Amino acid sequence: MDLLLLGASGSIGRQTIDILKNNRQTFSLMGFSVGHKTRYISKLIRLFPEAKHIYMQSAQSYRWYKDKYPSINFYFGKEGLQQLLNNASYDMLVNALVGFVGLEPTLIALENNKKVALANKESLVVGGDLILKLLDSGKGTIYPIDSEHSAVYKCLKVQDKNVDKIILTASGGAFRNLSLSELNNVTSADALRHPTWKMGPKITIDCATMMNKCFEVVEAFYLFRYPYRKIGVILHDESYVHSMVRYKDGYYRAEINRPDMHNPIEFALFEGEIPFTTYSFQSLEELDKFHFHQLDYSRYPLMKHAEKLLKHRGSYGTVLNAANEVAVHAFLNSQISFLDIEKVIDYVIRHTRILKDVNYEKICQIDKKTRQKANKIIKLWSKMS
Repeated sequence: MDLLLLGASGSIGRQTIDILKNNRQTFSLMGFSVGHKTRYISKLIRLFPEAKHIYMQSAQSYRWYKDKYPSINFYFGKEGLQQLLNNASYDMLVNALVGFVGLEPTLIALENNKKVALANKESLVVGGDLILKLLDSGKGTIYPIDSEHSAVYKCLKVQDKNVDKIILTASGGAFRNLSLSELNNVTSADALRHPTWKMGPKITIDCATMMNKCFEVVEAFYLFRYPYRKIGVILHDESYVHSMVRYKDGYYRAEINRPDMHNPIEFALFEGEIPFTTYSFQSLEELDKFHFHQLDYSRYPLMKHAEKLLKHRGSYGTVLNAANEVAVHAFLNSQISFLDIEKVIDYVIRHTRILKDVNYEKICQIDKKTRQKANKIIKLWSKMS
């Protein structure tokens, strides 16, 4: 199968490369994107000489690599990413981009009737209704890469009748043992020390605020077509139970595995057609090696946005995601405190009109305006403090 990998230099991208190296007879890497981490390009060209389409963000790097590798098609900038997706020959897009930038590639790939192995959760948070419309018209297929949704996919593949609830597990992030009042002086360095996973900085902060889990509830809604009332979250210290499905007879089914993304990535690349194991049990007490806790929504207030987003739909996801991306970036750059992330998001949501019907062009406009609003309030608060 011919693959196009977006986000090759990130955490998911590098683990995808590990799998491709071990399955050379099955997969060919026809192209990839690396963003600003251009030093990774030469290594990937040596590893995958079939890769003839490569994207980066810098025009200067583009010119340098174009001269060095004249037989390869290089692209840069916003239009370059579109050109990469439309010019490269591929069967499956592996979308490991982080943030809003991942939406357009998902839409383009589905429109071109491609398979999409999706790690970019913002695609569904921001453009879930657009994606459903494409899928329902017979365009393309999505295979989830998130470990939680990969686990649910496996459980439902074994048994999808009489489902009572989809239960996503959450680690609680770096500050799970701290109360809200203890979060006043935590730093970005503190927040990046995730207790069980190794991930990129943005998603690690999202884990600490639980915005990541908020987004995953929305993902589950769009991927599995279950209503919000049938999607729950439980805290799980060890991150070995990747998620579970509870059935109406009281039994649970779960995937239990060490916290490593190679397994869900491989499962998505092979379109779910490789062996896997799920476990059935009658109560969580049977999993006595592991620890579970009920989610306290007052401790993780950003979780409330999952229900609101799925109630309002439309532009809610665009506004929520843009405000979150700006706030997390500001926190990572020491412009705001950890607790200010929630304040920025709530302020922007309260002062933005949510539109019911949006297309991709409207989403882009709303995303831009929301970022401007979030940056403006951050600068104003900084002057006041």
